[in-house]
Amino acid sequence: GNQANSHKLVTCVETWSVERVQYFIAVACKLYRARVIVAYTLQRIVIALSFKQAMSSNIFASGCSAGLLPRSAPPQARSDERRQNGVIKKDSGSQEDLSFQDLTSIEKERRQLLLRSELPFWRILSYYRGTSLRAVVSDSLVWTTLLIYVWIRWRANTIDYVPAAVAMMEKTNVNILGGFLSFFLVLFVNQTNDRFLEMYGFSKACSGRIQDIAGVAKTQLPYEVADRLVCHFNAAHIAGYVGLNAIGQGSPYSKSNFFDHYNAKHHLLTKNEMKILSHHDMDNSGLCMKELTTWCQQDVTDARIAGHIDTYQEKFFHDKILAFRAAMDGMYDYTDQPPHFFYIHFLVLLSALYLPLFAIDTAFTGGWGAEKAIGLDVLQGIIVFLQCI
Repeated sequence: GNQANSHKLVTCVETWSVERVQYFIAVACKLYRARVIVAYTLQRIVIALSFKQAMSSNIFASGCSAGLLPRSAPPQARSDERRQNGVIKKDSGSQEDLSFQDLTSIEKERRQLLLRSELPFWRILSYYRGTSLRAVVSDSLVWTTLLIYVWIRWRANTIDYVPAAVAMMEKTNVNILGGFLSFFLVLFVNQTNDRFLEMYGFSKACSGRIQDIAGVAKTQLPYEVADRLVCHFNAAHIAGYVGLNAIGQGSPYSKSNFFDHYNAKHHLLTKNEMKILSHHDMDNSGLCMKELTTWCQQDVTDARIAGHIDTYQEKFFHDKILAFRAAMDGMYDYTDQPPHFFYIHFLVLLSALYLPLFAIDTAFTGGWGAEKAIGLDVLQGIIVFLQCI
């Protein structure tokens, strides 16, 4: 290092008295200990409050979903009105129910959209439904930005002199803000795409675990026992999608037009079993799915007690059932916790500030007086439109 500076520092320290050095060391130690104690205390308080809130909101729901409370408990004791499974129940009737034919039509359209990605580019560009153009057409920020650009260029083509504001705009640098916004938009798109793929993986994992249980149950259990287990498992799967109405933006599936249709078609649950589950509001809670999952576990335990399977086979069944519930809970967790509003608001705020500035900057650099050209105005207008998209 620098020997001269080191010598000055050593000389300065040597002039201090021993008592002064000891005093500073003691004060520093006390401040450090105080900081550690305060930080530890605050951490414990936060943990205690979080634990208390979590226990008070979920302990009753956990007992209901695990079947710890008797099935004959009154509806008041098993109310779905309170906060359960980490989500708040939405108001019933918040989303218009779709018929089963509507759901079938939506699924066929979704399948067609999946096949469009393999078409040539000229056919892809010919579609409007299911594309970003539908959102662009109804976005007021896009049209406001384009109107700003059109108005400035219209003004530039109606005058023959160069305004003083043109020289001032040349000193601005909007490109820095554009690069900053593009960086965050890329992160946001990647995050939402990852969330979609994760939720799709959860959905396919649920159907995969049902296939595992169905295959093993058919080969290792009597027909009546295997049929009851698979019926309960499929009913839990369907009820899980209906229960997604309780959180987020809701689900297009309802009990009357989705669950009841498949229950009547495949005879998944008997009338007595439906009566037992009637205290659950399937359209606005995931507890029905959880209780049906617990019924599946009870079916496996009964099969082991009856001597149809051993403890090793029972463990295999339970692992698959719990894996199904974990995958279904994963979809509930992702639906209940979308991308943070702070992040969304930050991107929207940057876009609302940047796009008009970009339109103004582009319009002022399009040429004034003798340098203006209609072709250049159209070209830069397309650039502004692409930036809005």
